[in-house]
Amino acid sequence: MIGMPRLWPCPKGLILIMILTVISLTANASEYQLLLAKGNSAYSSGNYKEAANTYNSLVSQGLESPYLYYNLGNTYYKLNDIAHAILWYERAKRLDPGNEDVNFNLIVTNNKITDKIEALPDFFLKRWFKAVTDMYSTDAWAVAGIAGLILALSVFCLYIASRVLMIRKLGFWAGFSILFLSLIFLMFAWTSYNSRKSEQSAIVTNPTVTVKSSPDEKSTDIFVIHEGSKIQLIDHIGNWYEIRIVNGSVGWVQQENFEKI
Repeated sequence: MIGMPRLWPCPKGLILIMILTVISLTANASEYQLLLAKGNSAYSSGNYKEAANTYNSLVSQGLESPYLYYNLGNTYYKLNDIAHAILWYERAKRLDPGNEDVNFNLIVTNNKITDKIEALPDFFLKRWFKAVTDMYSTDAWAVAGIAGLILALSVFCLYIASRVLMIRKLGFWAGFSILFLSLIFLMFAWTSYNSRKSEQSAIVTNPTVTVKSSPDEKSTDIFVIHEGSKIQLIDHIGNWYEIRIVNGSVGWVQQENFEKI
């Protein structure tokens, strides 16, 4: 008997693809774990250059992790490279803004840089909102928001299904309250995500940088900043970037003087 032609891929082929994908992911994860263990071992032994090279090899392979970035910050701190220590702590903070260890080490390293620039005060509501948003990562806020939506939907189903008046009332108000909180969590997640994407910041890595009035080497010198200082990137023309420092001063520097967070 002639069989019907297959309209879909062979299940065995699909299973094989899935198995190979899992094996590939597992192999990559194992490789990452081995490299991370190697870097941690080098760090514990005081071989900080080897540790930095190992951690950086993980970064070059596309691995993003606040833990990895935190380790890199610690390693550069031990190497007395304060600018790159701050750079990696800032990158770790961007992924996990509420991490107490990262924030503490960032304060310690910032106390070691030359520039002590007073920041312009923010409006207190903006300050409060940012502090709340930074309590958790973007992913954590998103997970909390989605979990809340699922819970709210379940409670509303209880409200619809129940014939007991008290349970219906409780289900309605509980579902509404959970839904409201979920939307707030999702708003924090969206705000955190937009902040990460839109804010272009960098850390000065050269010992001394003269900030110019325009994107021209012959233009007027405005002020000087030193390695470790955090700058905001506003615009760029070629390899010249317009920057702003925390006190509001604006000027132009070349790209070779900083690394983006």
